[in-house]
Amino acid sequence: MIELVERHEQIRQLDSLLADCLSHRGRVALLEGPIGTGRTALLSGLAERAQLSGVRCLHASCSPAERALPYGVVGQLLQDMPRPDGPDDRVGRLLADLTPAGDGPHTDPGQGRSVLIHHELSLALLELAEREPLLITVDDLRHADVPSLHFLLHLVRRVGAARVLVVLADEASPRPPHLRFLAELSRRPELCRLRLGPLSPAGTARVAAGRLGSPPPDLHEISGGNPLLLGALVEDVRVAGSPRPEGYGLALLSCLHRGESATLAAARALAILGDTADPGELRRLASLTPEAAQTALDALNAARILDQGRFRHPVARTAVLDDLTPAERSELHSRAARLLHDQGAPAPRVAGHLLEADNAQDPWAPAVLSEAAEHALLDDRAEQAARCLRLAHRHLSAEGERAAIRVRLAGAEWQTSPSTAARHLAPLVTSAVAGRLGQADGLALVGQLLWFGRGEEALRVLNRLRAEARPEAGGPRDVEVWLAYAHPPLARGRRTPVLAVERRIAVPAPGDDPQLHAAAILADGLTRGRSHEVVGRAEQVLRDLPLHPRNPWTVEAALLAVHTVLRAGRLDVAAAWRDRRSAEEDGDGHADTRTAFFAAAQAEIALRMGDLAGAMREAGSALTRLSPKSWGVAVGYPLGTLVLAATRAGDHDEAARHLALAVPEAMFHSRHGLHYLYARGHHYLATGHAHAALADFLACGELIRGWGLDTSGPVSWRTDAAEAWLRLGNRDQARRLIRDQLSRPDGRGPALRLLAAASPASRRIPLLTEAVDLAEASGDRYEQARVLADLSRVHATGNRRRARHLLRQALHVANMCGMRPLAQELLSVQADLGDAESMADGLDAIASLTDSEHRVASLAVLGYTNREIAAKLYITLSTVEQHLTRVYRKLGVRRRKDLPADLWAGLMKAG
Repeated sequence: MIELVERHEQIRQLDSLLADCLSHRGRVALLEGPIGTGRTALLSGLAERAQLSGVRCLHASCSPAERALPYGVVGQLLQDMPRPDGPDDRVGRLLADLTPAGDGPHTDPGQGRSVLIHHELSLALLELAEREPLLITVDDLRHADVPSLHFLLHLVRRVGAARVLVVLADEASPRPPHLRFLAELSRRPELCRLRLGPLSPAGTARVAAGRLGSPPPDLHEISGGNPLLLGALVEDVRVAGSPRPEGYGLALLSCLHRGESATLAAARALAILGDTADPGELRRLASLTPEAAQTALDALNAARILDQGRFRHPVARTAVLDDLTPAERSELHSRAARLLHDQGAPAPRVAGHLLEADNAQDPWAPAVLSEAAEHALLDDRAEQAARCLRLAHRHLSAEGERAAIRVRLAGAEWQTSPSTAARHLAPLVTSAVAGRLGQADGLALVGQLLWFGRGEEALRVLNRLRAEARPEAGGPRDVEVWLAYAHPPLARGRRTPVLAVERRIAVPAPGDDPQLHAAAILADGLTRGRSHEVVGRAEQVLRDLPLHPRNPWTVEAALLAVHTVLRAGRLDVAAAWRDRRSAEEDGDGHADTRTAFFAAAQAEIALRMGDLAGAMREAGSALTRLSPKSWGVAVGYPLGTLVLAATRAGDHDEAARHLALAVPEAMFHSRHGLHYLYARGHHYLATGHAHAALADFLACGELIRGWGLDTSGPVSWRTDAAEAWLRLGNRDQARRLIRDQLSRPDGRGPALRLLAAASPASRRIPLLTEAVDLAEASGDRYEQARVLADLSRVHATGNRRRARHLLRQALHVANMCGMRPLAQELLSVQADLGDAESMADGLDAIASLTDSEHRVASLAVLGYTNREIAAKLYITLSTVEQHLTRVYRKLGVRRRKDLPADLWAGLMKAG
């Protein structure tokens, strides 16, 4: 038995006492030890050995429930005593006399008839001991009734030469009524005190090794060496590999229920308050005096239930909590909340108990819950914030307070599940129109309404806010600017309010949302086609993103920042942010609205970089992190990116599968719908449905012109519509759209490529040459591969060597980006050009390059810009330019587009 491990000395001493008893030397033993340390097992083992020696055993086990029952222990002891039947049963008559005598816990048993009865019963036991030796054992002595204790003292005084061994087992810290008993007992010469303690680490290891073979190293730390806990723990590890509530947990509860009521109360208070509780909080929640609380904690530590006042394993705390009824648990948490609030504890700690109690009826409770929600939001714990706000809202009665809490609740739920937050929108619109929401709350409501395409309700709230806006308030003006780009139909006058330069760079006014202000600045730059003017602010938004709270305006500002750097041609900035986000997500388990939206933004960046597999993966991740219903009208953003990436990769079945998903009709009236239509048009174009593609591209144009955003050009719809017209054989329409696109500041490279396709052969080379330069400068590898392929085809009729060189460049870029349709097309062209003979042309010249020159040239031939090469190789921009100059001279070329495609092998050295 585990309980008998490391108990050899105690067993030896008990056997010695038993031998004394058999030799007519009466003895008394007091076996002391914490709960669960094997006292009961030692008593049982002693009784078994005594019976083998012909000793009669009389046993009593005390219980707290029988503590008030006079002579309950005596009755247990004497029930196994041999007695005659009928009138000759002297012991039975004596016991019967004790009950009506009225002797209770407060009766002095040394007076009156009870003393005579004690004497008669003692004589009866001593007479029995003359016939056969007696072993009298009493377990859990601290629960014995007081009259029985007096009887035991009376008996002990008379065992001197009798064949009687009395063994009493108890904890080392007795209750006050038993102190007098022990004080009297300790004066008896017959007494022998035996102490038990927990197992040593070596003893624990020996037990575990015998049952498990290769035990885990933390068994002693969890069990503390308590044999009862260790036995359950070993079985748990054998069955489940770790502590279980039905094993270790139940054993721990057994220890607690065998102990004092104060010990159980202290354990429950600790389970409720948690490990941060101090002794004062514990004693007040357990309703104990300081002395009683300390005694209880000492007993729990001694029994190894606690380790320095803390539970040794979470299962222990869970078991104690589960032992409480729901009503008991709720009441204790309510009391804990009041106790902590009264002593000024932090709001999150108090709120935790209010949540567990599911009760916020105290007048101060909603304010505490509200403050705790703010802390939770700052710590990125939106679910906890929502729980706090739900409970606060349920216990508020004033409509204004309820509305303010509800709008914050909607914001908290939006962070993890916008579809859940949508249930609050209708009542919040009512509150906003009735004037019960402040400006900031009203603006947040507008953003949430537009997320779900509820434009009419958003306009009602906007009109109320516009009517109440103060001239100096920046929030309403910021929203108007943002609306002009994000939701133009709702913007006042359908035009962007003119912002002074000072307003663009000024800090937000007090009370304004700084992220809304940042979103307005970026939206203004995008609307006016001046992304380059605000790219610095966009970089700052992306750089400071981890410092900002998780709310809709933070996400919107980040998205607009990504659009800004992409529109400004700073793909290097966007790529660096994408890399940082990917690194952060490796240790981020969040699957919320913000991470989903950022995954969609990362997918767009990957698409622009030509990383089609990455774009599909990250767009798919965005759709997985947030359900389509929760995406609202914004679902068009990740869907559009995924469809466009799949189309360019040649995975048309994947694109079609995602286009078959149901999307809200309101999406087609938002900028996210524009993204979706643009991608769908490319899918149609790639699968031979030029008319359908043209319809989608022209629909994009209608939306953009109708919104007054044609200057900024969110998508280059003219170029793509021109390509559809070319597929349909209408070159005039195509040229008209291309000329219109070329008159605008962006999208010039693809327009030149298509203009070359619509022009006579003699004009194509200069147009495509310029298009190559623009594609390389922009970092758009998809466009770079396409224009290189077109330029190769043009040269195929004349300079076949040049054609083969360009084709290999295009093929390498297409393969690197995963553009399977283009790569397959180029492979067939390569066979027609007979490319094999040119493979060795430049090998000697390439061999003359240094390793550094080779690395730089290999990245250049793959389309990396000088800035990207510098960042990738950790060298300066000037060093890149110097290396390329020497490479051009050694290889006999004049420009980077003349570099031989065979240089791509230099990537192996660069790696």
